[in-house]
Amino acid sequence: MPNTYTQLYMHCVFAVKYRAALLNTTWDERLRLYITATVQNNGHKMLAINNVADHLHFFIGLNPKQSISDLLRLVKGDSSEWINKNGLVTNKFGWQEGYGAFSHSKSQVSNVAQYIANQQDHHKHTTFLDEYKKMLSDFGVEYDERYIFSLPE
Repeated sequence: MPNTYTQLYMHCVFAVKYRAALLNTTWDERLRLYITATVQNNGHKMLAINNVADHLHFFIGLNPKQSISDLLRLVKGDSSEWINKNGLVTNKFGWQEGYGAFSHSKSQVSNVAQYIANQQDHHKHTTFLDEYKKMLSDFGVEYDERYIFSLPE
């Protein structure tokens, strides 16, 4: 796109279905590499990615040629398929429906990247659900408790 200039930073977070602790440290680095490749193959720039057992964060420079919803659909679908094809979990793996996507300014890039890098320490003291609700609150996002990454029925 000639004469089109953007600077779009997006922090995305999504959970394993039912917030099950299935992301294992024996293979989660390969998962992060797989997701990074998916993001970059779609023309975006991966700035940070990390996970704990029940959810994953990534922070990207977003290319406006693709919507965030299309990117997340690809990332979640392709990575679920990769986990299942490689037999990395006992049962069928899936990500919870939905995601959080939060925009940031250039001045916040290093802080957000550091926050994502520190997920393991952060979650020694805070649950994913508490973290996610705080993010929604901090960004002024209204939500319905019934639809926040539900547990199995």
